[in-house]
Amino acid sequence: FPALKASVDRDRRPGRFLLTGSANVLLLPKIGESLAGRIEICTLWPLSEGELAGVKETFIDRLFSASGWAPATVAPMDPPLPERLLRGGFPEVVLRPEAGRREAWFRAYITTLLQRDVRDLANIEGLTAMPRLLMLLASRVGGLLNVADLGRSLGAPHSTLTRYLTLLEMLFLLHRVPAWSVNLGKRLVKAPKTYLCDVGLVAHLNGVTLERLGQDPGTVGPLLENLVAMELLKQPGWSQNRVSLYHYRSTAGQEVDFLMEGSGDRVAAVEV
Repeated sequence: FPALKASVDRDRRPGRFLLTGSANVLLLPKIGESLAGRIEICTLWPLSEGELAGVKETFIDRLFSASGWAPATVAPMDPPLPERLLRGGFPEVVLRPEAGRREAWFRAYITTLLQRDVRDLANIEGLTAMPRLLMLLASRVGGLLNVADLGRSLGAPHSTLTRYLTLLEMLFLLHRVPAWSVNLGKRLVKAPKTYLCDVGLVAHLNGVTLERLGQDPGTVGPLLENLVAMELLKQPGWSQNRVSLYHYRSTAGQEVDFLMEGSGDRVAAVEV
């Protein structure tokens, strides 16, 4: 990074360097130079449903339009929703039509991330707990994060579990959706909801198949909520309106799955 900084300072033309990786470069412990003012960050989540269909999604811009909400005409899903929930958006998985080949890719992806990348990011003991933690999080997508409860289930102390969760976020496997409140201070102390980066990954970790989706409709809800959460995280990347994603739950138990906050204190609620 110091060499990049020197080069950029000599020649300010943008786009001469493209840095890619599977972890958040700003959080890497061995990098002391941030390249502040010289770098632009673009998070590449798995492909969105619109990208897979070859259309540009305008949901957020229509939702926050000055002229008011205008629903769009929605074509029938192809492939149907159950197949989308199992497929997800990783390009390598999308290109594999056989379920067995997709499962093999997910297994290899998790193994390499948790065994290689985690060791590169942090010199930690007990890496055997990371896959179990990921599976536990997959079984609780859309739920409030309770670190103490997770710790009891894994037999891990609070400090260790907090570090593991941060590592999963650094690897873009886990995303926390904070709570929304009119009181900005309360947003920091209320429990976030957790989702994984890809609904296909959630289905894989939970052992969900097309047969199970048909036999147990209760498995659809968490997968669908994870799908919607990630779509709402991806779309601001190309939308004109800049929005932040939250969830809402009152002390009386009233809740809305997602709440998007735009400029000028404008908010929009999305129930899955």
